[in-house]
Amino acid sequence: MSDGGNDAVNQSEDGVGAGPSRRKDARRNKETLLEAAAAVFVTSGVDAPVRDIASRAGVGLGTLYRHFPTRADLIIAVYRHQVEACAEAGPALLESAPTPHDALRQWIDLFVDFLVTKHGLAAVLRSDQSGFEGLHAYFLDRLVPVCTQLLDAAKTAGEIREDIAALTLMRGVGNLCIGAETDPDYDARRLAAVLVDGLRRPS
Repeated sequence: MSDGGNDAVNQSEDGVGAGPSRRKDARRNKETLLEAAAAVFVTSGVDAPVRDIASRAGVGLGTLYRHFPTRADLIIAVYRHQVEACAEAGPALLESAPTPHDALRQWIDLFVDFLVTKHGLAAVLRSDQSGFEGLHAYFLDRLVPVCTQLLDAAKTAGEIREDIAALTLMRGVGNLCIGAETDPDYDARRLAAVLVDGLRRPS
């Protein structure tokens, strides 16, 4: 992926040889690019023109390529960014939701959204099997403990049954998301909600 000579464009906005304020701007640019890329990938898939991503982020192509020299770099960064957002949401939801079960249900909604908006990630990374495996391990390392924390809180509160593990639940939700990308009428969130409701202890 090449920007056709745009690498020299606006170096200062990426903080090259710049002070703290410009480095802060560079971090902001990167965050904006990740959010823009995630939004474009949802609507147009991972093969969307990079110009569309730069335009949505309000930056030049040179800025995009300095942060993400290849399309795979961008896709991996978006994936990791979304994993982090999902991981950070777990503890926040436990603090803000009325009950641990409500927190779990809301987090599963976010997890479903993440799973159904990874458009084409596996296909893009298929040529780099080791990279894909590393990303999957990162996904598990970050999200399984968060799901475990949510489940444990709901179990301690006596809201759900004891015999469900985080990885089992996440795999179940993942299986329910199959088909969501190809069928606009497929409501993966609704199916996942039924699964989470089924964890409740009998009255």
